[in-house]
Amino acid sequence: MLHFPRWKILAIVGSCLFFIILAIPSFLSEATRSSLPSWAPKQAVNLGLDLQGGSHLLLEVDFDAFTREQMNNLADDTRAKLREQKVGYRGLAVQDGKVVFSVREDGTADVKKLLSEINPDLTIDETAPRTYALSFSEKWAKNSRAQVINQSLEIVSRRVNETGTKEPIIQRQGEDRILLQVPGLDNPEHLKELLGRTAKMTFHMVDESVSPEDAARGIAPSGSKILEEERTGKATQKIAIYNRVMLSGDMLVEAHAGYGQTGEAEVNFRFNNVGARKFADITSENVGKLFAIVLDNKIITAPVIRSPILGGSGSISGSFDVKSANDLALLLRAGALPAPLKIIEERSVGPSLGADSIAAGTKASIIGIALVVIFMVVFYGLFGMFANIAMIINAFMTLAILALFEATLTLPGIAGIVLTVGMAVDANVLIYERMREELRGGKSPYQAIEDGFRLAFGTIFDSHVTTLVAALILYAFGTGSVKGFAVTLAVGIICSLYTAVLVTRLMVVTWLRKTKPKTLAI
Repeated sequence: MLHFPRWKILAIVGSCLFFIILAIPSFLSEATRSSLPSWAPKQAVNLGLDLQGGSHLLLEVDFDAFTREQMNNLADDTRAKLREQKVGYRGLAVQDGKVVFSVREDGTADVKKLLSEINPDLTIDETAPRTYALSFSEKWAKNSRAQVINQSLEIVSRRVNETGTKEPIIQRQGEDRILLQVPGLDNPEHLKELLGRTAKMTFHMVDESVSPEDAARGIAPSGSKILEEERTGKATQKIAIYNRVMLSGDMLVEAHAGYGQTGEAEVNFRFNNVGARKFADITSENVGKLFAIVLDNKIITAPVIRSPILGGSGSISGSFDVKSANDLALLLRAGALPAPLKIIEERSVGPSLGADSIAAGTKASIIGIALVVIFMVVFYGLFGMFANIAMIINAFMTLAILALFEATLTLPGIAGIVLTVGMAVDANVLIYERMREELRGGKSPYQAIEDGFRLAFGTIFDSHVTTLVAALILYAFGTGSVKGFAVTLAVGIICSLYTAVLVTRLMVVTWLRKTKPKTLAI
């Protein structure tokens, strides 16, 4: 235990210097970090919402709206299937979460077989002779909920990251909620506006058989619907479009704001290969007809197709300003939400409150560390100073690892660091007390130090592993600040084991070789 080969000494000293250098940027301001040379480390610990201030939003996925949309799509698919097979029907509508209709005459077509071709997860009930009710199976509902929440998490993450926000915390809570914390964001209104839009873009042909008067009164034939055209600063106009979606926005691969020939802001977009082919076919077959671009059930624009568009690129022009064009491009890039999000909880933490938390946490940390330092020096003298140096190195190592993995430090995280600082010297207390016992037993200083480190190691290892397991359980089952505490506790425990067993031992052995004491003042 008292023998250190040269390579091990260099490795321990080098690792301590490495982590200290990595931890230094966390104590510097952002301006100072940016002015450092390119080769210098600049990664700092990210401050959480309670330290930096920012916004806290709890979002709920509206599964009811998603189900209604899927049922309406099912009704459209059923209508198209029956017409394709020339099966007469009447009364096709969505009622009480089911698509219901009646077949006019009992022909040779197997209606149930036709309907099962629409979706294999359909439940088809014949409620009366030639009367059917369609609904989705429980398996479909369960799988859809999981898919919708996962897709919503991904798209929320994309939208938040597109705004340039640093280190947002995005987590799932329960079955239908998403927790969003954005440190440093004082005004969440713009973010709420972006998250509140589903951004589902579809392309439809305009039903030109409907007169402007009938459209204004909301009268449309079966298979068509009336939507308002979004016109900023102008009177809204109602237009009839066919329900059938000719092309959807999920085939977009690029969207960015730009300026048209008239100098007005517009959004330029480009489809993937499949979308480009469909777009070319649609514009080739419908030259001279009106083509509506719909976003969240509002018509952005409905231009006339002048000629086939073969390149897979296009532009959306309307009553845009630069901000609205940039926002729309951001939403299209991030993708459409599968279901609307409702904000059910909102909190804002001001930077002054965060500064107070930092000051309180810093004060508590300094007082705690100072008391530990005094205790170790009073009870163990020089050996206590060795433990204090190892404790400070442990704190630097913990901060460096948190910065290296871009972890977020919260107020409970500071508590975790202070706790591990105490545990760092606790390991040394076990070692030193074991040395005292060996000295009382009549052993020499060399043998007492050797046995102190060797015999105390098992106890130290067990206690650290036990605490590490507790930290992992907290991380697995905790949320928010509990996870932050668990992360710093786990990192600190690992660093504590390293500094107590290796760093302190190296200092003690180095002192022992230089002074060759006859007795130990411990």
